[in-house]
Amino acid sequence: MFEYELHRIRSAELRRQADDARLAREAVRSRRAARREARDAAVAQEAHTDRRGRRRLPRAA
Repeated sequence: MFEYELHRIRSAELRRQADDARLAREAVRSRRAARREARDAAVAQEAHTDRRGRRRLPRAA
């Protein structure tokens, strides 16, 4: 009976560790997705500005 209880305790501990690892992976994935979306939004916003990379007036000497 004692060995069975140890087995159940160890099994529960492994499940907790797996849940923690799964949660950590999910957090990393969501942070990466948020960074990717922010980067894409910034690129899209820059692409639609009035300035096309050239100055409108020549520089003064």
